[in-house]
Amino acid sequence: MKLRGRTIKYGDNIDTDVIIPARYLVSTDEKELASHCMEDLDPEFQQKKQPGDIIVAGKNFGCGSSREHAPLAIKGAGISVVVAKSFARIFYRNAINVGLPIIESPEAASAIQEGEELEIDFDAGTIKNLSTGEEFTFPPLPRVAQEIIAAGGIMPFALSRRKRK
Repeated sequence: MKLRGRTIKYGDNIDTDVIIPARYLVSTDEKELASHCMEDLDPEFQQKKQPGDIIVAGKNFGCGSSREHAPLAIKGAGISVVVAKSFARIFYRNAINVGLPIIESPEAASAIQEGEELEIDFDAGTIKNLSTGEEFTFPPLPRVAQEIIAAGGIMPFALSRRKRK
């Protein structure tokens, strides 16, 4: 799988409370959550994001509460993948469960800047910065995690496996 998009960059310790503020947790609708994604951290996010954009962040992205709403809001906002130095473990698991691709790459996350164009090849494990010519590698997600993401999340994945039996 290959993805291409423009970057939106954030720093370290972006917690789930700023990804999707608690006041919006009354909904589980992906599009409703997406309309409030990042609004307390980045009031311009809704205007600047475009379908297929890529969030690049520092360490401990998705720290805070264990709400699945956070990766759901990001996915619903049309973000194709999140690249970070590191992820909070519960966010990492929740992202896979809702079908949001994530990549841990400290080198890429440090070097990539806001607005740059990236091409990510999940099969080759490469991130090409088309704006600077730099290339980074990352370890691929485990096969089952890739299958869950490709299916659109854990529920569609489980249903597809059940139908095969």
